[in-house]
Amino acid sequence: MPALPSGTVTFLFSDIEGSTHLAERLGDRWPVLLAEHREIVREAVASGGGTEVGTEGDSFFVAFPTAGGAVSTAVNAQRQLAAHAWPEAAAIRIRIGLHTGEASLAGSDYVGIDVHRAARIASAGHGGQVLLSDTTRALVESSLPEGVTTRDLGQRRLKDLSRPERIHQLVIEGLPSDFPPLKTLDATPNNLPIQLSSFLGRERELDEVEALLERSRLLTLTGPGGTGKTRLSLQVGAREADRFPDGIFFIPLSLLRDAELVPGTIAQELGLPDRGGLSPMTALTDHLRERRTLLILDNFEQVADAAPRIAELLAAAQGLVILATSRSALRIYGEREYPVPPLATPDPRLHESPERLSQYESVALFIERAMGVKPDFQVTNENAPAVAEISARLDGLPLAIELAAARINVLPPQAMLARLGDRLGLLSGGARDRPERQQTLRGAIDWSYELLTEDERALFRRLAVFAGGARLDAIEAVCPGDELNEPILDGLGSLVEKSLLRQAAAGDGEPRFFMLGTIREYALERLAESGRTEELSRGHARHFAAFLDQAAPQLMGSEKRRWLDLLEADHDNLRAAFDWSVESGEASLALKLVSRLWRFWQMRGYLLEGTDRARRALGLPNAPEFPVERADALEAAGGLAWWRGDFQDAIDNYEACLTIRRPQADPSATAEAAYNLAFPLGGFAGPVADLPRSKALIEEAMSLWQSIGDELGVAKAKWLKGTIAWSAHDFSEARLVLAEALPVFRRLDQTFMLGWSLYDLGLLAVYEHQQEVATTHLSEALRIFSASADVSGFTLVLDAFAALAADLGDLRRAALLSGAVATLERQSGTGLNPSNRIIVGFDPAPLRTNPETAAAWAAGERMSGEEAVAYAMSQASPVEAAVGRELS
Repeated sequence: MPALPSGTVTFLFSDIEGSTHLAERLGDRWPVLLAEHREIVREAVASGGGTEVGTEGDSFFVAFPTAGGAVSTAVNAQRQLAAHAWPEAAAIRIRIGLHTGEASLAGSDYVGIDVHRAARIASAGHGGQVLLSDTTRALVESSLPEGVTTRDLGQRRLKDLSRPERIHQLVIEGLPSDFPPLKTLDATPNNLPIQLSSFLGRERELDEVEALLERSRLLTLTGPGGTGKTRLSLQVGAREADRFPDGIFFIPLSLLRDAELVPGTIAQELGLPDRGGLSPMTALTDHLRERRTLLILDNFEQVADAAPRIAELLAAAQGLVILATSRSALRIYGEREYPVPPLATPDPRLHESPERLSQYESVALFIERAMGVKPDFQVTNENAPAVAEISARLDGLPLAIELAAARINVLPPQAMLARLGDRLGLLSGGARDRPERQQTLRGAIDWSYELLTEDERALFRRLAVFAGGARLDAIEAVCPGDELNEPILDGLGSLVEKSLLRQAAAGDGEPRFFMLGTIREYALERLAESGRTEELSRGHARHFAAFLDQAAPQLMGSEKRRWLDLLEADHDNLRAAFDWSVESGEASLALKLVSRLWRFWQMRGYLLEGTDRARRALGLPNAPEFPVERADALEAAGGLAWWRGDFQDAIDNYEACLTIRRPQADPSATAEAAYNLAFPLGGFAGPVADLPRSKALIEEAMSLWQSIGDELGVAKAKWLKGTIAWSAHDFSEARLVLAEALPVFRRLDQTFMLGWSLYDLGLLAVYEHQQEVATTHLSEALRIFSASADVSGFTLVLDAFAALAADLGDLRRAALLSGAVATLERQSGTGLNPSNRIIVGFDPAPLRTNPETAAAWAAGERMSGEEAVAYAMSQASPVEAAVGRELS
């Protein structure tokens, strides 16, 4: 993309009048006409020296370094479109808007109020019309193209609710110059307040709300304080102006406490005169009965008892439509509710570029508001991770993001992020012309909390103990309901209705309730004030420890996907339970949590986090007082070290575990400890390997398992014997014992061990150039690990597929898969691939820098895990895939 103009820039927006109708009517002919339109406009843009910023559907967004170039482009485009030979009744007419202002770049796009102003000017026009702001008109007045003059259309309020803008029209000789009235707010009676900042994004929400308003006469926008309900309602009102010729009126209710005053307040905002003793309700009914009017009732939660009066108005005035904002629904027959979602936020773990980050609505809002206080602010490679984390930590709440951006003149993003532990304290000092409740985040939530009953407040406080939400059964187990005057389920429903709690269906259809992080921080403060934090935290930790007792045994069989997903959903709760146990010195519980969680951490790619938590638990001063739990945690720490490829750390932990196990005289536990220690002492471990001892430990484990009739244990010992054998290039031994173990795992439904047996046989086949055999084994292994979203598992199998591709001579495919593996290794901490590559003789490093494969490697690095798995399972090479796209 060419470099975008900077400094003072003229922005041009255009689109086709009636494009939707044309597309429906013309059918297959429409794409041809659309392409002809684009060619004409692009020729005009090139002649005027413009740079195309964006094209979507039938619209253009173009930037010009000079206002004269923009006007020349607009004139040329309209003349060429008017002269073009369009089919009968299918002439394409475009509307164009121009505005000049200071260019503010965010990545590869412009942001700022001047961009929005240009777009709104264009949307006010009609097909064939060119509109320009007073700023642009002043720059070109003395140098207009021949045959072009301007016409002053007066001061107009655009639909962005900004201050009035003087609009001018280009009068182009030979083209129509008389058009219907502009599509501005002035055409409809209204009292919509001027907004001093631009409205960003929310296109999907605007479209959805407008569609609902077409089907419902009462629509309530719900959500907690700070979600942007009021601003969204105002923007909808502005966009709906053409539908309501008798007026759109904004009725602020935040200062009212008496529901009886609502009719009078509405009448006052409509400017109705006092008609000699008529009640406000009667006067309103008489006035609205024959009119098509939209009323925006803002902050209705303050006067919820006035809902029956609203129902009366709707029944009496059939042309009346009401758009309400409230923290809870009005609960009137026929009402539709629209929960206003937070703005889209990035995933901080993805480390996206500044250009990609600026496409998220939450980040775009942060950038624009930050530039309002610090004009030179921009997202860079250095601060991008902090900006992404801030947007995510603030839940995408517009109020919270705006309050954070207001601090940018004293706190760079990195410093701001470090202080977000106290979000409610940091996010204060909002604009003084805002209502007091919107000047701080705490004030916004206070407003909702004060409207709750005592029972609702008590339940709200207790729910703060859950991190990331919880299922109903967990809430009923942890939150004592015997002190409440209503069932917990009723209380949850009320908190959902009042927008302090959100509800979503879990994977099995069970309800899950959660708070936004900012609201939970407030609830935690209230819980601390109540003096019950310790009691609830203890109950919370014990509940999730019991949950882990159920889940851990299921993680090796065919049901592991379900249980892994359940653990993933409650990962934040499990983290909170662990943190509490460590901070409270509950060593037994902390060690137990580590031992039950480690397989989840390994399979889902949390190896580094798991390692840190295992070390914290084992480092508690009283950990040695619990030898059984400590041995279990040492086993977990050894397993995490093994998967990271830190073989010495694995040996240290497994040795300590075996030392504890032997005196306990538990043959099963001792066998498992000996089996585990044999791993890092085997041929994989390089300089720390001790192959004779590894084999002796395997024999010891096998003997112990045979003595107690543990068929699965014996099969595991055989599998490890085969794995160690092939790592030492004893392939006949490896093939023999792996072939014995594999059918046992299949019969016992041990999919985890089955997957690794298939992986080993697949790698053995790669080494021996048995490519069809390798493909068969590796494909089944990949299906097993991907089906359960076992990240560590499919990372290793994908690497084996890369080795197979290299053996087949398809280096681009090998590079693409290796690039994907490199990303997965960084994200998950998986570190076993290097050892396996040495054994099969595969070195992917040159593929990263080879000119013929570097692009494929880079493409692989950008893949998600799911995309890489799908690609590995396909048979198309990168070259074949590219050819396929060209032919399609």
